[in-house]
Amino acid sequence: MERNKRRTLIGRVTSDKMQKTIVVTVETYKRHPLYGKRIKYSKKYKVHDEKNEARVGDLVLIMETRPLSRHKRFRLVKILERPEHV
Repeated sequence: MERNKRRTLIGRVTSDKMQKTIVVTVETYKRHPLYGKRIKYSKKYKVHDEKNEARVGDLVLIMETRPLSRHKRFRLVKILERPEHV
């Protein structure tokens, strides 16, 4: 039996103003039950960032973990993409 069946999500950093915490917005699509149209949903997660390395606009991979505080249930695994600023 495997122990590490933890959820991983990919999202965009929307806030990095807290110490060791970032806010990540994850977008998902669901189909309307009757009409079949795809509807975009987004959800915000507070994520633990131990080294304060993520910045606003980064595409990041996050993983579910034990509760770290009242709202934090995810931790930063790695930064997938950084936007190029001019």
